[in-house]
Amino acid sequence: MPSSRATPETGPGDDRSTDLIRWAAFSCFLVPVVLLWYGTSLAGATGTALGLAAVTAVCRVLLRRSERCAARLLDEDLDEDEAPQAHHRGRHQRTGTGSHRGRRHSGGNSPVG
Repeated sequence: MPSSRATPETGPGDDRSTDLIRWAAFSCFLVPVVLLWYGTSLAGATGTALGLAAVTAVCRVLLRRSERCAARLLDEDLDEDEAPQAHHRGRHQRTGTGSHRGRRHSGGNSPVG
């Protein structure tokens, strides 16, 4: 029986990162207003607004870049899943008798002395 809950489809303006950027832009407006309300100088509030806007812009660029890289990696993984390949274990995932090579001492938990 299919689930009654539909899977959300994300569009170009309907994802979490867009919401995050919107909240950050809102704070770029709200923080200077609050600073002015509490008596900070106009120059100080303006500097704060510009600083927050710069940080928000850099974060947006990095977030979009990260999303593009993640999407590209996901596409590559999906392409690799279609072609059968030999199972590969990383160098730290050995099993069997040779799995503890490189230890400094062979005697249980006794300290090296």
